Amino acid sequence: MTEKQKKMLARIFITAVPFVILFVCEHMGMLASIEGTWIAFVIFLALYLVIGYDIVYKAFRNIKNGQVFDENFLMMIATFGAFVVGEYLEAVAVMLFYQIGELFQGYAVGKSRQSISEMMDICPEYANIEKDGALEQVDPDEVEVGTVIVIKPGERIPLDGVVLEGESLIDTAALTGESVPRRSAVGDTVISGCVNGSGTLKVRTTKEFDDSTVAKILELVENASSKKAKVENFITRFAKYYTPVVTIGAVLLAILTPLLTGISWSEGIQRACIFLVISCPCALVISVPLGFFGGIGAASRIGVLVKGSNFLEAASQIDTIVFDKTGTLTKGEFKVTEIRPATGAEGREELLELAALGEGYSTHPIANSIREAYGRTPDMSRVADAVEEAGHGVKVQVDGRGVLIGNEKLMRAHAVSCEVCEGAGTVVYVARDGVFAGALVISDTVKDGAKEAIAAMKRVGVRKTVMLTGDRCSAAEHVAAELGIDEVHAELLPADKVAKVEELLAAESEKGRLAFVGDGINDAPVLTRADVGMAMGSMGSDAAIEAADIVLMDDDVRKIAAVVRLARKTLSIVKQNIVFALGVKALVLVLGAFGVATMWEAVFADVGVSVIAILNSMRTLGGSMRTLEDTMR
Repeated sequence: MTEKQKKMLARIFITAVPFVILFVCEHMGMLASIEGTWIAFVIFLALYLVIGYDIVYKAFRNIKNGQVFDENFLMMIATFGAFVVGEYLEAVAVMLFYQIGELFQGYAVGKSRQSISEMMDICPEYANIEKDGALEQVDPDEVEVGTVIVIKPGERIPLDGVVLEGESLIDTAALTGESVPRRSAVGDTVISGCVNGSGTLKVRTTKEFDDSTVAKILELVENASSKKAKVENFITRFAKYYTPVVTIGAVLLAILTPLLTGISWSEGIQRACIFLVISCPCALVISVPLGFFGGIGAASRIGVLVKGSNFLEAASQIDTIVFDKTGTLTKGEFKVTEIRPATGAEGREELLELAALGEGYSTHPIANSIREAYGRTPDMSRVADAVEEAGHGVKVQVDGRGVLIGNEKLMRAHAVSCEVCEGAGTVVYVARDGVFAGALVISDTVKDGAKEAIAAMKRVGVRKTVMLTGDRCSAAEHVAAELGIDEVHAELLPADKVAKVEELLAAESEKGRLAFVGDGINDAPVLTRADVGMAMGSMGSDAAIEAADIVLMDDDVRKIAAVVRLARKTLSIVKQNIVFALGVKALVLVLGAFGVATMWEAVFADVGVSVIAILNSMRTLGGSMRTLEDTMR
């Protein structure tokens, strides 16, 4: 509990004790002698000012700033009116219960905010740089790329980098939600925001602080609340017009009912005051954003960053999910599984050497797998004039002879007659001097839990799953069959993926939403175009993470189904709050206008409904955690 909440609790206690005593005394007739006198007025006014002085101050301050119609104004006018007609006890009761509701609301917001604010604690305070044999603590923002930093046991990793010395277990729970630490050794990449375990590490930084993982996450968290869902925007607009309308309605009620029905002016004012208390829109204004905030907080606790409540709302309507294959559904760990020399061409070793030389300058995972299979460092002095043909392969000179290395499209583009190779993987064709030399089959492995993830998505109501890849049809269909993907589109260039997503979007129903899940730089345009873009945060590119609406910090695709389920639960709770609050208020407003409802019913219609709606909203944080865990089992 914050200091402000503690002070509010003290004010509530100081007011509540004498209020209860006075309430009992009044109902026992013990205050009859001072009823309606200045003594009673002073006693109740003192209690009123103790519990409600800040509400009155805010109301006058907002009026001064031109913001007249808000809940503070409604509470002030309603309670002032109660004092005017002599309902002192009711005036204090309205303000007391309103402040109890505000205290409860503050606690609920704090509880929901806690899971998100925990992510703000990942910001490192310093970085250790070794100078003259001693460690010096500097601001992470001052460390340049390429600097060697020292991370001692128990310290938070300040910047992204590569381990040069040491071995340790890294606690990634704050970023990914994983409870099991990851082992990091020489050559491994470490990301900022995680906590170093028992070993000392020397790390060469690869990014400046502003571009580091922790800085990007903090920026995402800070901006999340600014992106409101349609439901939230509706409530904001609704409250803007609703409050002045009910205020005018209360004034008309106070004037017209005595004129038209013959009741006293005092009773007319009392009905207007009851009408104002009932009409206070607290339940809607607070519980709806709180519901979304709780949903975003619950997602963050398992390592999923939702960049705004509008994206959580969109995720609740997802019925089609489109996946990039490599790095998303598969590990992206390519290995040469078959070497097939052409009939009458060189042997296996010669073919592999030719491919390794041709791919010597490429950083593509497939090129890396070929060089790894070769097992030696290619003699790049034999290579010249390497030219990459986007989406097809590479054209290069090896020992002065023209070599083509790529897919079947590359062979056709250069009029090379090749033997079509079938295999459960990516096929790399090799040709020299326009003559087919052979092919290599390179296979990728499916990610752990990917099959279970697709099944879970179907269980939560996703209608269709689609896979897009630049890989061959046979390799793509093999992976799709293994995972249970509904639709496959293979041999696509980056631009083709955007066109295919456009087609799928055009086929979507009016209420349905399409999500795209990817991790590469070339996925950024598709992530932006989809209704909901989801990126892999651990191994994904910075461009993909920035373009995405939802980021899976540990690349676990099983969490996609959990987020969809959470989003639907959140929207359900938000809609429940809207229907409940409007329904109860409408009923009691009618009763109040006809003089049936008293100030006590008005207090329930305001504070009681608010508390119930807030309790319901908090289910998105507590109950949703169980929902997420159940979905991921």
